[in-house]
Amino acid sequence: MKIIFLSQIAATLLMTGITWFAQVVHYPLLGLVKGTSFQEYQTANMRLTTFVVGPLIGAEGVTAFLLLWQRPPGVLLSQVLIGIGLLAVIWLSTAFLQVPKHNILAQGFDVGAHRVLVISNWIRTVAWSLRSLLVLWMAVRVTG
Repeated sequence: MKIIFLSQIAATLLMTGITWFAQVVHYPLLGLVKGTSFQEYQTANMRLTTFVVGPLIGAEGVTAFLLLWQRPPGVLLSQVLIGIGLLAVIWLSTAFLQVPKHNILAQGFDVGAHRVLVISNWIRTVAWSLRSLLVLWMAVRVTG
């Protein structure tokens, strides 16, 4: 039970940091990559980003659902359900907003797709930030 809870905290905090970095630094700077190298850059960016965030997102999702059955004393069911709801927001935003814009950008830089990517990523940034506050609140309840 302890490893599930600690993995949940770690994955959520790491993804929050990565998302803030993407929001403030990485996504805005995509607009500075010029010329024919943009397609190559974006394709590599997508592949390497998936390599980093894929396992974290997977661990976060699995541990979030495992907490439904293996909650440490002090963690409320409502906290777990809110966390899963925030993950649903993140996953839906990723699937229907960010991934399609990344796919457009993989064909070449597109001002509109870039703008929507930067703006719509705030959904994930806020949701992951709320998840971080939530898992820290859970940790406080568990540790007393």
